[in-house]
Amino acid sequence: MTIDIESLFDFEDLSGTFTATDVFVGLVLGFILLAGIGWLYKRTHKGTSYTQSYVHTLIMMGLIVDVIMLIVGSNIARAFSLVGALSIIRFRNAVKEIRDIGFIFFAMAIGMAMGTRFYMLAIIATGVIGSLIFIMYEFDWFARPAMSQILKIQLDRDVDFEELFDKVFVKYTQSADLIGIDSVRSGTVTELVYSVIPKKKINRHEFIQSIKNLNGNQKVFLVTGYNTTDL
Repeated sequence: MTIDIESLFDFEDLSGTFTATDVFVGLVLGFILLAGIGWLYKRTHKGTSYTQSYVHTLIMMGLIVDVIMLIVGSNIARAFSLVGALSIIRFRNAVKEIRDIGFIFFAMAIGMAMGTRFYMLAIIATGVIGSLIFIMYEFDWFARPAMSQILKIQLDRDVDFEELFDKVFVKYTQSADLIGIDSVRSGTVTELVYSVIPKKKINRHEFIQSIKNLNGNQKVFLVTGYNTTDL
């Protein structure tokens, strides 16, 4: 009995839909494109929730989608069986940034293009979409000209705060809106939460010190970057 070694590695005979070259080109070229997407994500990420594992997952997911598309091919039965198998997967971690979902779909789309052997489409799509994302990041498109910030002020519960900080807000901010009131330290202290838009080139130290002069030198907390970071 003789074994035909060549037939063991003949992907065309095994699947009828793809060859060994399709697998090799799809995975290698897919890895290069997905690595570029991972670099783009790292380069343009602004928040504090960046993790290396997320970028690795993007690349892994794109390559896995590539393999899945090769397996499915044009066979409807395989497609439904894979949907049933993958439906048992449950994701427990919430996505902190909506932008991260966009990169997930980006990686999946490239993986699908590679798996269906649309190599030129995958290359062009990665280049064009990646360039647009980078341009939006570099030129800060669609950013609001005046960014609101969160200001938390603590003061004794018996203090009348209705007009207490009006003069300070007029001097240092374009607008200041009271958006929350809380009782802390077992009810002995009132915490006020304002949404403020500071005037350009103000001295933030002077701003905070002016508030402390009015609230009895209690705690004042200014969140300056909550629009671009994850809290």
